[in-house]
Amino acid sequence: MPSTLPQLSLSPVYRHAQRVLGAWLEQGHAAARLHAVRVRAALASLDPVERHRFARWLAWLCLAAEQRRPGLDGRIRRLDATLHRAVEAARALLPATARPTASAATPRTHSA
Repeated sequence: MPSTLPQLSLSPVYRHAQRVLGAWLEQGHAAARLHAVRVRAALASLDPVERHRFARWLAWLCLAAEQRRPGLDGRIRRLDATLHRAVEAARALLPATARPTASAATPRTHSA
């Protein structure tokens, strides 16, 4: 019976890159600078298809973390500019219902 869960078919290289980048994102800035080379090496191992999937995964991660970790986008840009551009392109393709709207981003005030 074929699996309906696509994440089960991800390559070991892809899963390794996910683990390494995820751990890197959770580190403080000083520790992250020390481990950036390891993250870049893991990303370099991805083939073009996996790199596209990875950027799409990272776009969803950035969207989910927007409220909690606003500096995530900048950290990715400093880590790998090419990956950052791919993530930005993937974010533009996310469903409109998932993307924050301008009205949702600004707090509402009630006037008396």
